[in-house]
Amino acid sequence: MGYDGVELAGLCGYSPEQVKKMCEEAGLVPISAHVPLAEMSADPEKTMKDYADMGCRYIAIPYLTEEFRPGAENYKSFKKEASHLGELANANGMTLLYHNHDFEFAKKDGEYLLDIMYHDIPASLLQTEQDTCWVKASGVDPAAYIRKYSGRAPVVHLKDFYKSGNAGVSYELIGLEGEQQEKKEEGTFELRPLGQGMQDIPSILKASEEAGAKWLVVEQDDPTKGLTPIECSRISLQYLKSLD
Repeated sequence: MGYDGVELAGLCGYSPEQVKKMCEEAGLVPISAHVPLAEMSADPEKTMKDYADMGCRYIAIPYLTEEFRPGAENYKSFKKEASHLGELANANGMTLLYHNHDFEFAKKDGEYLLDIMYHDIPASLLQTEQDTCWVKASGVDPAAYIRKYSGRAPVVHLKDFYKSGNAGVSYELIGLEGEQQEKKEEGTFELRPLGQGMQDIPSILKASEEAGAKWLVVEQDDPTKGLTPIECSRISLQYLKSLD
């Protein structure tokens, strides 16, 4: 199709060796992997070694449940655990990332929860993986937020969407249905291929380059109605190529 790499989200029952071989056969670099915090912490040494052996340069915490976020009861323990995981990632030649949604843009004492996290945990141990859809859905300009973390934004998620009215967003993909915003009858929220939604993709690309991003990951949690995931991936890639 023309993509250079892939970001993993689980091994789907395959061994690390099998996944590495599949990536090699497909001609795709295994850029990074999303591994839930509980899974990463259960056997951190093995987890880090497995993904490093596959060739991943980055490993990302995909989200935090509410009790681990800044201001919550277990945030202090999360900071300690994330720092430990960051050290292990570094020791295995990888970098630990945190992938945001929109709920980290709630504020505590006038500061975004996400900013508090990045302030409390050193950049040497935790870097950003900004999901530009959720940044914009929270009311923040993605390009400006990427620039805010210049030098700390090695991987950026390119994700387009359309929203109208009072439509809520869904966290079904990460299993946080309990935190799903109430969906209003009036309005629409849907993820779309790049160039078919509300995002200013060219400005995001420019900001990512200026911030020193190494990889841009095309992501669409759910396929557009009437299209397959592969078709959506192809449309997004064709759009990016049209900008050259």
